[in-house]
Amino acid sequence: MCLYRNIVWFIKGMREYTRSGFENASKSFVAKDLDVSMVGRSFMITGANSGIGKATAMAIAKKGGTVHIVCRNQERAERAREEIISASGNNEVYVHVLDLSESRKVWEFAEAFKKEHSSLNVLINNAGCMVNQREMNSDGLEKNFATNTLGVYVLTKCLIPLLEKSRDPRVITVSSGGMLVQKLNTDDLQTERAPFDGTMVYAQNKRQQVVMTEVWAKANPKIHFSVMHPGWADTPAVAKAMPQFHQMMRDRLRTADQGADTVVWLTVSRATTAFPSGLFFQDRQPVSAHLPLAWTHSSRREVKVFMARLDTLAMAVKPSE
Repeated sequence: MCLYRNIVWFIKGMREYTRSGFENASKSFVAKDLDVSMVGRSFMITGANSGIGKATAMAIAKKGGTVHIVCRNQERAERAREEIISASGNNEVYVHVLDLSESRKVWEFAEAFKKEHSSLNVLINNAGCMVNQREMNSDGLEKNFATNTLGVYVLTKCLIPLLEKSRDPRVITVSSGGMLVQKLNTDDLQTERAPFDGTMVYAQNKRQQVVMTEVWAKANPKIHFSVMHPGWADTPAVAKAMPQFHQMMRDRLRTADQGADTVVWLTVSRATTAFPSGLFFQDRQPVSAHLPLAWTHSSRREVKVFMARLDTLAMAVKPSE
């Protein structure tokens, strides 16, 4: 019965992840939630040169916010910046070049940003990757884990003091519904022992993001943390990482703007902070981070071990001052 309920729930969820799922959910959206000015507020968005990140940056720029786009590729980032400025009429869009898979450089970037800027209202952890063969970064860390988990951990951890000094600080992390099939694995963070499957590694990383968000929310009450699933969106990242899925589902995928809608809502809406910090969202509503009667819940000990191991790895690559 438990298996049957989960199968039914997952099939229902698959429909909700599509474009038609968004269109149905949007019937209950409150339009005035996004009718706000962001003038005088600053936002950092990773992976903002395309897809959901770019759509989010565009929406915030149109509301007058100061936008810091953090991207791996200088040329693509500059091109995105020009498009955002042209469409929004807002010149307060700044490019920062950073590869989140390079853990040591994430530390260096975040420390430099804190020294150069007096405030940061919102951090949006959007950048991610799905490398389908095991690769290592320059610090000897598996690339998916380094980007999706450790990069997010280091960037957020380092910027928390800056966020805490700002008005109405928030951290939003873009996760995935794929994490619903994964339980936190504290014993093999970098897939050194298990057979390497890029899709499952990515899903595990996304579960890790949910756990990190829950921990951060409890430890940092001055900041509102949230994590979300954008649904299945038609983005360059999806087309590259999952070409067969993209081809099969292309006509049913959400647009980048639809995928970004809940990110933008969590970023700018006053309604967001009416919900407790640390929740998992889909289509502007908090939803369970676990399937019904699922085995994916973690014990306090497992969460504590995971966060301790993350911190050890992060400190090991922190540049000496």
